[in-house]
Amino acid sequence: MEILGIIAFVLALLTSVMLHELGHFLTARKFGMRVSEFFVGFGRRVWSITRGETEYGIKAIPAGGYCRIEGMTPTDEMPEGEEHRAFFRASSLRKLIVLGAGSFAHFVIGFLLIFAIFFAVGYTTLTPKIAQIAPNSVAESVGFAPGDEVLSINGKRVSNWAIDSKAIAQSKGAVLNFVLLRDGQEITIKAAPIYNAEAKRYMIGLITAYGTERDGFTKSLTQSTKATGTLVKESAKSLILLPSKVPQLFRETFMNEARDPSGLVGVVGAARVSGQAVGSDKLNNNERLATFIFLIAGLNIFVGLFNLLPILPLDGGHMAVAIADEIRALFARLRRKPRPAPINVNVLTPVTGVVVILLITLTVILVIADIINPVSLNL
Repeated sequence: MEILGIIAFVLALLTSVMLHELGHFLTARKFGMRVSEFFVGFGRRVWSITRGETEYGIKAIPAGGYCRIEGMTPTDEMPEGEEHRAFFRASSLRKLIVLGAGSFAHFVIGFLLIFAIFFAVGYTTLTPKIAQIAPNSVAESVGFAPGDEVLSINGKRVSNWAIDSKAIAQSKGAVLNFVLLRDGQEITIKAAPIYNAEAKRYMIGLITAYGTERDGFTKSLTQSTKATGTLVKESAKSLILLPSKVPQLFRETFMNEARDPSGLVGVVGAARVSGQAVGSDKLNNNERLATFIFLIAGLNIFVGLFNLLPILPLDGGHMAVAIADEIRALFARLRRKPRPAPINVNVLTPVTGVVVILLITLTVILVIADIINPVSLNL
């Protein structure tokens, strides 16, 4: 099962990459830009086919992909008569849309995967179905029984036990009216919770069962939006803290320090964690699938944000250049001067090279760490 999880992770990652590049491809084509290649993977061509002006294919190293849009810089050569279709000649708004389409695809993927958990797969939560009654408790004395389902508390219908059961904890000992479903019949029981000093809340001694819950379409949309927002915030925090975690990663890799599950994890580590989730004996089938889907959703959100960092060669770096072009154009208009020529990103090649070397170095260290000192979530 663990191997199945790793294979599923690789396939999900490749699909995400393809959809990222598809975002660039579709928006570039929409704006009339020339797209000459659309490939999954890097390195040697394994297979390709040309349709129209675009070559589609697969390359040997399944570690990414790319969509080649012609004319990214003013020095790029374009086919005769196609000069107007160069990327650098497009308006800044169109450039930003094309460049941001890849990250947008990741956010959409993340949201849809989370929606699938709430709407289709389901999530494990406490239900109002009573599993056990605490011995010598209020619930035992007033007649609650295992198998009862709490329908309402003080006239309020129970829809979410984790939330609605707070009426017991916040009762301050007042008598509560419970409507239960027992053997297909509704019965009413009154009970006055008593204060539990250890738990620091009022209780009656009910222990409810865990179950799988699925939300309706509208509630799933709301919950998915909130969960996606939370993932975006947490991913942003991780990106901000990323430089400070590199020394810790170095110690974990080369100084045998225990691996922090909340620290930096590479693709190999993420694949292994996905395998752990799918192969875990501690989770039921729904929980395995929901955990796997959530991991893929979180990965997409993080990659989407990471790709927006304003550093070349990331899309965010090219977006920063496009924004800088527009700012320069604004100042030119204010001074009643012609629009300046677009910034040639080739001028920034030395900076881009340094960033690439740093990213490759971090990737290599992550791979080594994920192999010799892997992350374990104890699933």
